[in-house]
Amino acid sequence: MAEPSESTPGQRARAWGVHAYTASGAVFALLATLAVLEGQYRAAFLWLIGATLVDASDGVLARAARVRDRLPHFDGARLDDIVDYLTYVFVPVLLLIHAGTLPQGWGIAVAAAVLLSSAYGFASEDAKAEDGFFTGFPSYWNVVAVYLLAAGLPPAINTAVLGVLAIMVFVRIGYVYPSRTPVWRAATVALGGIWAVMMVSIVLSLPDVDPRLLIASLFYPVYYTVLSLVLHNRRKR
Repeated sequence: MAEPSESTPGQRARAWGVHAYTASGAVFALLATLAVLEGQYRAAFLWLIGATLVDASDGVLARAARVRDRLPHFDGARLDDIVDYLTYVFVPVLLLIHAGTLPQGWGIAVAAAVLLSSAYGFASEDAKAEDGFFTGFPSYWNVVAVYLLAAGLPPAINTAVLGVLAIMVFVRIGYVYPSRTPVWRAATVALGGIWAVMMVSIVLSLPDVDPRLLIASLFYPVYYTVLSLVLHNRRKR
């Protein structure tokens, strides 16, 4: 691994720029939090979508800038995990509490189960397997929050959904990592792009979401879950 002294100032500046780009997700998390506190849930989700776009693109930029070689003493993966915990876990949970989707009185306990299980998931050494899979439910709480808020389900059902998914963090099933899992990667990414457009449409139409759009958008979570289970069984064999 190259030392910083072996890189030019311009190369190190580009590497720091990539890290700053990753860190900007924390700013999106702050803006989303402020939107939640103002009851502007649509705006909050849009800020979270912005953070997701950063998360989806910073890896490509990091490899292009060779950040590990240029700045070997700065842990970009740790920075990425910190930002991801804020945007994928903390802010969505805050939104669900603030929006009244959790039971009064013990909604905090439900939120704590999500926060603590995800903390375990992020800190697990096998969270991202070497063969391109997530291990345990990969904390897609921002997606879960969109569905629960848009569907307007009773708090008891929301609690059940969150509880089951929090438990699934600890069940060591391999889940597809869309940009890394080699099997059906092109199809997964392409279908994910279609689904992402649908999700943006859902967010923009909050709070009056067309039920047909909401139901149709479930095609991708179903596809993702089925593919993950099939590939997990292959990996076990």
